Amino acid sequence: MTKADLVFTNGPIHTGDPARTRASSLAVVGERIAAVGHDEVRELTGPATEVVDLAGKLLLPGFQDSHIHAVFGGMELAECDLSGTVGVDDYLRRVREFADAHPERTWITGGGWSLESFEGGLPTRQLLDTVVPDRPVYLPNRDHHGAWVNSRALELAGLTRDTPDPADGRIEREGDGTPSGVLQEGATALVARLVPASTATDRLAGLLRAQQLLHSLGITGWQDALLGVFNGQADPSDAYLAAAREGTLTARVTGALWWDRNRGAEQIAELVSRRAELSHGRFRAGSVKIMQDGIAENFTAAMTSPYLDGCGCAGTNSGLSFVDPQALCSYVTQLDALDFQVHFHALGDRAVREALDAVEAARAANGRRAARHHLAHLQVVHPDDLPRFARLGAVANIQPLWAAHEPQMDELTIPFLGPERAARQYPFGSLLRAGATLAAGSDWPVSSPDPLAGLHVAVNRIQPGAADSRVFLPDQRLDLATAVAAYTAGSAHVNGLDDTGELRAGHLADLVLLDRDIFTAPPEEIAEARVLQTFVGGARVYAAG
Repeated sequence: MTKADLVFTNGPIHTGDPARTRASSLAVVGERIAAVGHDEVRELTGPATEVVDLAGKLLLPGFQDSHIHAVFGGMELAECDLSGTVGVDDYLRRVREFADAHPERTWITGGGWSLESFEGGLPTRQLLDTVVPDRPVYLPNRDHHGAWVNSRALELAGLTRDTPDPADGRIEREGDGTPSGVLQEGATALVARLVPASTATDRLAGLLRAQQLLHSLGITGWQDALLGVFNGQADPSDAYLAAAREGTLTARVTGALWWDRNRGAEQIAELVSRRAELSHGRFRAGSVKIMQDGIAENFTAAMTSPYLDGCGCAGTNSGLSFVDPQALCSYVTQLDALDFQVHFHALGDRAVREALDAVEAARAANGRRAARHHLAHLQVVHPDDLPRFARLGAVANIQPLWAAHEPQMDELTIPFLGPERAARQYPFGSLLRAGATLAAGSDWPVSSPDPLAGLHVAVNRIQPGAADSRVFLPDQRLDLATAVAAYTAGSAHVNGLDDTGELRAGHLADLVLLDRDIFTAPPEEIAEARVLQTFVGGARVYAAG
């Protein structure tokens, strides 16, 4: 009998395997799980076996993030970081300090500010001018669907009151038409194209910085939701390929190749070539990302009926469909026939419907294939479309942290959706009851990559540590086992990692060890748990100090 390299004893172990959800011992030989069970597993212990006494600590399948921007997030950690606060004075202080600390930088870049910090979600160029008047400043917001710029940046880009809005975005303006300092969606590229491009060294360093953080949160794999050039940001694909080739990529990564919405089907041949070029070791790029709409806070999420105005009356704007819906059906059908997975960005109920229509067209043309298409974000889903996920085999890719009362929701979203539509937000429970498969992710750096925080909100529909104790749409809460499954087996499903996501013999030993059993702790304490160790393929990639 081959002796184990690693044995965990004295559980609890949450396996995620429906046939045996709990165990007390697990053995690892090489990269894979050799046995899961109870006292009998200890027979695999030999003189060279490392034994970990769980002593009440919880062992789980490693978390996987189904929608993340790891390289961008890692790079932002080294720039002017405005996250973690909502104070305008804090933002300005950080921008000034960063500019003073980096006199060699021709541009001041970073981001992470929150829309809730400013009236209407709109800061001004004049605010940035007070701290950096002489160099251009470009700061994407937390959602990365808009950017705050100063007057110098607008001047260099040649943006004036006479500059028209691009088809896929909007320049926010002062009363006389002068750009005010906020660029929405595709309009960000008007300035972003001038920002000095990151280098390959920058991108690789960002990936490794991100990987270290994500492993410390128990994450063993993810799907990077944007591999390509987007709004002036360089393609991060080279970082993944370099890390995979040199052996520093310890996570398992699926890449979603960016669909250029300004082009058509002629780019499909290029995507086929890129898929072949970008598959090496633990990295493969078999998904295609199609951003169908924007976000609700800036009224670019595509809705089936118009947004309300500040007086509560229906306006004329129903958001943007970035890809023509009929063309979308054709593109997805062609991608599906080539065995690409399609990863949709779909927040509004019209965008969700358009994405599902495209999946349905592909199914009708090609039959049911193994592509595992998935729709990310799903802020508003029309009730008629809930059962279509299960019927079409489309996965609901949820970002649980957003499903809670907080100022961006209560002040910038709900008033403009109206009560009926607002009650359809983030319908995790309804999707589950309708038979949908759930996967879970963070969209980091849009929001925290911490899966435990995401689990907390999925179960409680309240943000960790929130002063606001109101439960956001309580009928949409998930039980903890379902939420954990979304962050493990569900995300493994969309990532095509079928021998991960559950702890069973023969599966890869991708594991996370928590400091407590979150299944026996009160639900309101889920986010207080901490990761002690993370393993990928039986190798320890993180240990708490």
